[in-house]
Amino acid sequence: MQSSSSRALAVRDDKGNILLESERIGNGVKKVSKIPVVRGVVSFISSLVTGVKVLTRSAEVFGEGEPSKFEKWCAEKLKVDVLSVVTFFSVLIGFVLAIALFIFAPQELRILILGENPNVWAKNFLEGGFKILIFIAYILICSLIKDVRRTFMYHGAEHKTISCFENGLELTPENAKKCSRVHDRCGTTFIFFVLFISIVIFALFESLLAVWGVVLTPAIVRILCKIALLPLVAGLSYELLKALSKTKNPIFSPLKAPGLLLQRITTREPDEKMLEVAIASFNEVMSLDADPELPVKKFDLPVRAYKALEEVKKELKKNGIKETAEAEWIVSISAGIKRDEAGGNAVLTKDALTKIEKIVKERITGRPLWYCIGDTDFYGFTIKVDERVLIPRPETELLVENALKDIKDGDKVLDLATGSGAIAIAVAKNCGAKVFATDVSGKAIELAEENAANNGAEIDFIESDLFCGVKDEKFDMIISNPPYIKSGDIDGLQKEIKNFEPRLALDGGADGLDFYRRIIKDAPEHLNKNGKLLLECGKDQAREIMEFLKDFESVEIIKDYEGVERIVRAVL
Repeated sequence: MQSSSSRALAVRDDKGNILLESERIGNGVKKVSKIPVVRGVVSFISSLVTGVKVLTRSAEVFGEGEPSKFEKWCAEKLKVDVLSVVTFFSVLIGFVLAIALFIFAPQELRILILGENPNVWAKNFLEGGFKILIFIAYILICSLIKDVRRTFMYHGAEHKTISCFENGLELTPENAKKCSRVHDRCGTTFIFFVLFISIVIFALFESLLAVWGVVLTPAIVRILCKIALLPLVAGLSYELLKALSKTKNPIFSPLKAPGLLLQRITTREPDEKMLEVAIASFNEVMSLDADPELPVKKFDLPVRAYKALEEVKKELKKNGIKETAEAEWIVSISAGIKRDEAGGNAVLTKDALTKIEKIVKERITGRPLWYCIGDTDFYGFTIKVDERVLIPRPETELLVENALKDIKDGDKVLDLATGSGAIAIAVAKNCGAKVFATDVSGKAIELAEENAANNGAEIDFIESDLFCGVKDEKFDMIISNPPYIKSGDIDGLQKEIKNFEPRLALDGGADGLDFYRRIIKDAPEHLNKNGKLLLECGKDQAREIMEFLKDFESVEIIKDYEGVERIVRAVL
């Protein structure tokens, strides 16, 4: 429903509730509405735009079924909602269809019957007759479609509601049901006037050109001229509609009759539920007009996972974060769904949406994703992480995998520079070894102990600089992923790493190998005979680390899944 200053859309959702959305119409439109003919053109265009907009918006109330592969492709590749794509092509096809049916076809039918008759009035009236017949046939055929017929019922509900109000009756479904479903100001009548006036206007136009000796050939030129004259036709049709709607004089009945008869096709008798929707929309418009301070309303629609995913991707990309996986993790973890369901149709709770918003706000500051989320998965265990520790990397799972191959029940294992405790927890939970873990950072030890408790892992944590806290202990395996970034390279790392992850856990000295020298030097004192040492290292460091292992045998390098020399394994 729309007045001169406001507009309201009412939709009944799949649960039977009437949802309302409203807006105020700008002053610019109000000023134009006072200019004869021009206001008709504006109204014509506005009706088309508003019609498409409200139909699209009402469709968004429902989110039936999983989005198709095409919908996901549109969102991923074109960065658009499939509904927007469908709407665009629907309007485009509608425009082409309108030209074909109401301009091209009548002209071709006229040529078939009259040929190129020089009488401009005869050919324009014949074409006009065909236009009207095609239009009637078109709406009759459309009315056979179930959804269109339902739309026509809502059209009837609109008319009955307005008639009820204009007759001074209380706005109730019962009263509205008794009122007429045809109305003098209907768009159907407007379209009939457009068809009729176009005949007269174009005949006059061709007659005027004929006086100057101009003949519109070929046929495409006539079609283009007719399209160009449409705004004038629409403007004049609007003025005629407006004038006739203000009079009840029976002398004008013949002019009104064709439009009113056509409305018998474009409207259908609505049910009471449809009348309730129409009345709700009408009342909202009246309320807005009566109170300029009254706030407008927006649909409180359920947010689907794939919609949230699109918004998160857009926001991250705007801030220079292009990794699609991050958006998927944010949505899936916040919503408690699997990552591959983030592009699905699951309805997100308000808590999930609040969590998504919070994580995104933190992430765009540069804070690492897993700090924003608060935990990460490592070897199947949930590990809490924050600025006290490094975020465990996937390649470190390979270190655990290889360590478990060598560990026997009853072995003693030491995890040096444990950080979050991820390695120690994964080892302790997957074998019968007694596990110890050290770290120089007391804050890291606090977090590691919390992670162990959360995962039910029994580990002896010791705040210690490498071996200092375990001087008298010997182990069957020593495992470590120590700091290995060169001091001079840290400032060149991604801001997520250099600005947020602890420098203490990154800085491996001038050449990145300080901790390897220390560990390898002291390890023999803390390893039993045939004890194993497993060290994760950075790219291109493994060969240099091998040079330090003079007291060890069976030294080998293990590559990760990308072929990088990632782990050095040695036996005492």
